[in-house]
Amino acid sequence: MYWPVIPVEEGKLHLLLINDGQDMKNLGLVQILQDLYYEEKIQPVLCVGIHAGAERKMEYGVASEPDYQGRGAKACFYTSFIIHELLPFIYQKDPDISFCGKAFAGFSLGGLSALDIVWNHPDEFQKAGVFSGSLWWRSLDQDDPDYKDEEHRIMHLQIRNGKYEPGLKFFFQCGNKDETLDRNGNGIIDSIDDTLDLIKELTAKGYDGKKDIAYLELKDGRHDVPTWGKAMPSFLKWGWGK
Repeated sequence: MYWPVIPVEEGKLHLLLINDGQDMKNLGLVQILQDLYYEEKIQPVLCVGIHAGAERKMEYGVASEPDYQGRGAKACFYTSFIIHELLPFIYQKDPDISFCGKAFAGFSLGGLSALDIVWNHPDEFQKAGVFSGSLWWRSLDQDDPDYKDEEHRIMHLQIRNGKYEPGLKFFFQCGNKDETLDRNGNGIIDSIDDTLDLIKELTAKGYDGKKDIAYLELKDGRHDVPTWGKAMPSFLKWGWGK
């Protein structure tokens, strides 16, 4: 956990959970936060990095449905851990602290996990941060002749079949070099296509493309920790800027 090093007014502390907490040192999160606090760019945020376990590919994903290879089969247990164990533990850590808002962020598969948890628990979270999210997560192999984007991308379908929850906000980041795959041959890499398509699902559901959704596309951004470190200040200022 990274506790703010600046005075916090009562009722002014925000909570941010981050998947793949083992990468926070290499991402430079502490220095990023210190710089933003020094420049008075953001409000106080308690950041909690959650280290991934040995079964990361089974625990991260969409809780309601594993992908076509059975990955994410334990995502429901991970979600339960977040809601029923981790959050109560944080509340008990310092009972005098009350949070005025909560968010969840993640990278790659961890970004998909964070989005899934926020989407399904709007009573707990208000913001999702998705960096190079694995939004391709699908119920059928893309090489199967029956595969269709509109039918087999799990998170897209979940949003399409879900309901609008007022107050939710979403931050998405992609890099132009996240990958090289382009399954539909439109000249745009899949990670960007999948992200933009998911944003379309959110706007169709009723979320405002300017007020509720932010999209950051980094030129030469890759699927790696240094790229996500470059994007992190923009996310923090988007979510908790003064």
